[in-house]
Amino acid sequence: MTDEDDEEEGPRLPPGTKNYMTPAGNARLRAELQTLLRVERPKVVEIVSWAAGNGDRSENGDYLYGKKRLREIDRRVRWLTKRLDIAEVVDPACQPQRDRIFFGATVTYATEDDTERTVTILGADEADITRGEVSLYSPIARALLRARVGDVVKMHTPRGVEDVEVLAIRYPTPS
Repeated sequence: MTDEDDEEEGPRLPPGTKNYMTPAGNARLRAELQTLLRVERPKVVEIVSWAAGNGDRSENGDYLYGKKRLREIDRRVRWLTKRLDIAEVVDPACQPQRDRIFFGATVTYATEDDTERTVTILGADEADITRGEVSLYSPIARALLRARVGDVVKMHTPRGVEDVEVLAIRYPTPS
């Protein structure tokens, strides 16, 4: 198995970039890692051990599936460990320049057809477009970074370059 196999577990970081992550994103990945190590893996090891005692392993579905699942868990554990080791945790609530778009900002913008969209700019490992979270390295985030309310920026989309206007910028409230 190569390092490239481990990279398939999640997004690649652009060369020379840092793995920025919010405290919440870091906590989510750490919780997933602990669940895999303390719950999932021991459960699968138990099933594989039981299945191995049932005779011929070549036709033993529980054994074969369990070994496959163990490889998947181990790959994910390696990937999570590697990414958490290089994570640079940044709390967006502590952002001093709250009038500009930086990591952790929640941004509302209007497209050329007056459609309003809201995205939160997060680290590559915690972004989830279904929740309106985009990677700091995505085309959307790259277009919006450093802009202020009222700025019109050029965003590269599958349909071509589009002008979008920044309508609002929010950051989490400091605790």
